Amino acid sequence: MSDIDLFVNNQQAAASDYNESSIEILEGLEPVRRRPGMYIGGTDEASYHHLVSEILDNAMDEAVAGFASVIEVELLSDGSVRIKDNGRGIPVGPHPKFPDKSTLEVIMTTLHSGGKFDGKAYKVSGGLHGVGAAVVSALSSQMIIEVAREKHLWRQTYSKGIPQTGLEDLGTVANRRGTTVYFKPDSEIFGEDMHFKPSTLFRMARAKAFLFKGIEIRWKCDPSLLVNDDKTPAEEILKFPNGLEDFLNFQLREKETISTKPFCGKVDLADNKGYIEWAISWVVDDEDAFTNSYCNTIRTPQGGTHEAGLRSALTRCVRSYAEMCGNKKASDLITDDIIGGAAIVLSLFMREPQFQGQTKDKLGSPEATRLVENAIKDPFDHWLSSDRENAKALLDYIQERSLIRQKKKKENEVSRITVSKRLKLPGKLADCSHKELAGTELFIVEGDSAGGSAKSARDRNTQAILPIRGKILNVESKSDNKIYANQEINDITEALGCGRRKDYKEENLRYEKIIIMTDADVDGAHIASLLMTLFYREMPKLIQNKHLYLAVPPLYRIAYGSKVYYALDDADKDRIIKKEAKNSKKVEISRFKGLGEMPPAQLRETTMSKENRTLIRVMLPNPRNEEEQLEFDATNDIVMQLMGDNPKLRFKFIQEHAKFVQDLDI
Repeated sequence: MSDIDLFVNNQQAAASDYNESSIEILEGLEPVRRRPGMYIGGTDEASYHHLVSEILDNAMDEAVAGFASVIEVELLSDGSVRIKDNGRGIPVGPHPKFPDKSTLEVIMTTLHSGGKFDGKAYKVSGGLHGVGAAVVSALSSQMIIEVAREKHLWRQTYSKGIPQTGLEDLGTVANRRGTTVYFKPDSEIFGEDMHFKPSTLFRMARAKAFLFKGIEIRWKCDPSLLVNDDKTPAEEILKFPNGLEDFLNFQLREKETISTKPFCGKVDLADNKGYIEWAISWVVDDEDAFTNSYCNTIRTPQGGTHEAGLRSALTRCVRSYAEMCGNKKASDLITDDIIGGAAIVLSLFMREPQFQGQTKDKLGSPEATRLVENAIKDPFDHWLSSDRENAKALLDYIQERSLIRQKKKKENEVSRITVSKRLKLPGKLADCSHKELAGTELFIVEGDSAGGSAKSARDRNTQAILPIRGKILNVESKSDNKIYANQEINDITEALGCGRRKDYKEENLRYEKIIIMTDADVDGAHIASLLMTLFYREMPKLIQNKHLYLAVPPLYRIAYGSKVYYALDDADKDRIIKKEAKNSKKVEISRFKGLGEMPPAQLRETTMSKENRTLIRVMLPNPRNEEEQLEFDATNDIVMQLMGDNPKLRFKFIQEHAKFVQDLDI
């Protein structure tokens, strides 16, 4: 039977199973419980703590709008959380569109409901989509809302997004106003062993207090939860009159800085549309540098357009100042020379920001670049010109960074030759001929067959190939003696030239990109996981410095008439057939059994050519502050759980996450 006949038969068989009854309509908050990853990013520890962020952000929005001055955050002994503000209180009257329900119930049980869409109730806010409170309601086994509004107290209880009581009238209250939210995440979603970490919630509350000068956040934690945590206080009042300047000083503490005073400021946007606030200092040790950016009190760990505006403003100002001082090499200064050694806290408040995803890790608003750049440029020009002593120290420091960068670039031009002579490179390494580091790539491939195809498909000038035999050693579960005796690991180390662990030296790295290229199947994914574990344990700086990538080879070749398409997976294949071939029966489909079976021309076109390929960059937090240390620790826990020598941890992970699997490859 030909591939096309097989395809047609499969399509006909599938059609009988796909009918009107196959179409589900998820109502209310059922989509959240069915697919929590769409709303909070997953069901891991970070997502678990994100639930608190959603409720705390709503309280902060009341503060930023000028209606709340105090927020209480309390972690209770049973693992539940209570967040209380003294703002206006959620409206409780009948909703105009749903007159049989209170507005409170609509907000807590309906996606995309809230008061932050038209900009009337809130000029700026962190909540944008009207899903935060409802999502927390859906993912909590119990949630109790109390609203003190217009000298009256109301309460309603929910479980898994479903009201358990009506709106209860608790009578009049003379000296209370605002909203109190008590909730406990549902163990059916997150597992029995997931708990809030007091240190994480305390840092979250403290960061919010730093970001808004006028707010007082009262932290409280049951002492029984702090038995193994002597750094997190049981109670503390968090209030910082100098805002971001206090934040920057707290982050730097005793670290040595270039200038005697930081560059701090605040600029209001036109037409009362928000404001921009910042605090920046340059540090002697690059390891102490960091950038913490926020929009409407929401942390944006992946940066975005507001950070782009900041970088542009600082770069232009420093170049202009250097030229004014008669520095002939001002034009040689690049952004990394200026920003690379800076400790930055940036906070933008604006109307209707555009974030990437519900978890809001990156700001995408195009206008934010211009707003931030224009706001910071004049104050930074003034800061430089008004304090010649600090400005000179900063310019000398930046100039020195520039000279070091240029020196390293020249050294890298000959490093490939000198390192090759000094090292005994693996015999199976097919090296590239390019003399400079920039643009060079090492492809690590599985097996001699794939290695042969890759060697024929590569760009010999910039692309090197290193084949490895099968599944390399799992360094997470093996002793140092076995790791250092393993030939495959030694070959990879020698090819890279940078050493490992404490001996790792970035300047000796022989390639700009290290690309793991394995088959698009389960075995290939396992080999890629073993290699990523190797780099994570032996050369973490290589990942943190953005050198490690995964190649994404296609799984199918689809020919229709004179046109050829490549599909990454079954869904991509079906999409191409439907869109490009209009489900024609004259489609030829070939499945690649592995990279070694792929002709070099196709491998070059689909996976290795810089113009057409898809690469996934492997990322690892560089713990320069407490928040990044938390992310780094979470990554470490996952690696130990999945790659360690305790099978019970893997089994537990599978049990907890199996219900979220959509497509199973068996």
